[in-house]
Amino acid sequence: MQNNTNTKANKKTNSISQNTKIRQTNSVIDGQDVLKELDVLVGLNEVKLLIKELRAYVLVQKARSKEKLTNEAMVLHMVFKGNPGTGKTTVARILGSFFKEMGILSKGHLVEVERADLVGEYIGHTAMRARESIKNALGGVLFVDEAYSLARGGDKDFGREAIDCLVKGMEDNRDNIILILAGYKNEMEKLIRTNPGLRSRFPIHIEFPDYTLEELVKIAEEMLTQRDYYFSIDAKIKLETVLKKHIASGHAQIGNARMVRNIVEKSIRKQAYRLVEKNTMSRDDLLIINANDIYEDLDYSSGIETYLKKVK
Repeated sequence: MQNNTNTKANKKTNSISQNTKIRQTNSVIDGQDVLKELDVLVGLNEVKLLIKELRAYVLVQKARSKEKLTNEAMVLHMVFKGNPGTGKTTVARILGSFFKEMGILSKGHLVEVERADLVGEYIGHTAMRARESIKNALGGVLFVDEAYSLARGGDKDFGREAIDCLVKGMEDNRDNIILILAGYKNEMEKLIRTNPGLRSRFPIHIEFPDYTLEELVKIAEEMLTQRDYYFSIDAKIKLETVLKKHIASGHAQIGNARMVRNIVEKSIRKQAYRLVEKNTMSRDDLLIINANDIYEDLDYSSGIETYLKKVK
């Protein structure tokens, strides 16, 4: 699957129309620092390839500019497709820093919004909210989560007005903002199909696949490492068993990395309770998460309910 998505990324990048100008700067621009931050993320091969291609493109265009050759620029507005917890917001934040470092954006910050932040309650209210969101994101990335929900209410709904206002705002400020529309894969593809004008304005489509079992385990281990913990051998085996159950039941597709974070945080609390009850707090005791600490009885009822509402 990764090979297919990487091929798609190549095609998308090669066929992108050009609009966003590359800023001139006296600082050294190579994007390496951000690439290091991206490379440590688990999975996300398509995203990593695309950003490396974008970096190469900018460097080549700067070299062409020095030689007084035609210096094209790129339309960098994107569509992120994937389930919750697959890294969409994290990557959007990294992209902001990346595009700043490459001289494309002036600030590189990330502004996150959703339907409730954009759609107003009366005529004119939506346009005002959308313009305010654009204003707040100037110089950075505007990340619209669950963007498909803006097109669900029918002709009388203000959601479509929000889309129109966002598109106008990004075109009026094309040199200093990048807009990312994000949400479930099927819903985002439907949004693009039913709004033909969006396809040309958002030429870069990135799919965020669900994490594999091995990737989920690695994410859990990295979360523990960041907190100065580690799994015992038995704990890791039990974690794999727990994750297999969640994957088989479909719960992993709802939570992905968020589900893993939930397990990790609850397991740390169980470890703390165990240590206090036994009154054993050596350095090793404080570091190790054992099999009995692994939390497996997660309540997904609310998550499933939310998921079903969104895909109806």
